[in-house]
Amino acid sequence: MELKKSEQANIEKLRVPITLMGLLFVGSIVLASFSYQEGIKRELRASVEENSADIQFMQDAQEQETPPPPPPAVDVPPPVTEEIVEEENTEEEPVPVAQVPPPVDIAPEVVVVEEEIIDFPDVEAGFPGGAAAMQQWIADNVQYPQTAIEMNEQGRVYLSFVVESNGTIGGIKIERGVSIDLDREAKRLLRRMPKWVAGEAKGRKVRTRCRLPINFTLN
Repeated sequence: MELKKSEQANIEKLRVPITLMGLLFVGSIVLASFSYQEGIKRELRASVEENSADIQFMQDAQEQETPPPPPPAVDVPPPVTEEIVEEENTEEEPVPVAQVPPPVDIAPEVVVVEEEIIDFPDVEAGFPGGAAAMQQWIADNVQYPQTAIEMNEQGRVYLSFVVESNGTIGGIKIERGVSIDLDREAKRLLRRMPKWVAGEAKGRKVRTRCRLPINFTLN
């Protein structure tokens, strides 16, 4: 049995137009790719030109800003050094003159012999006017210490002292005291007393030792 091909089923006639369509499609794709690459190259070229223009502008601006000229140099004169001329010493050395010290007058040594203090003279030394006058003088001149008043301190202070041949009082000592303040007041009273009448021994004024109690009482 012989098979017969239908003319409608024969596709040999469609080979050529299909091939042409494929070539046309491939060409359009290639052309499109070339066009896209060309556009990218143009953009890159334009950006490079802009950057180069900016760099050129910055270089021109830097070249225009020239630094100011340096200040003129000032000529400093060199220091003047004075030449020191050493001169020979022509002065003659002075001849030392021996100086003789003046004679010194040596005063004769004066030996002061202290007069003896007599404890028991022929005539006792005493306050001018007697014991009553002395008690009145003490009452008029005593200054009772405030601290002794506050502490209620009172009692009798015993003192010893020396009446010189001219009647002055010295060598005051506390034989027996009561307190620091009262003892100090008793010594002050003795120092302020007027001159006493000096004691006598063998018809002449002598230094005598006296003892005196001063009584401190609070009323």
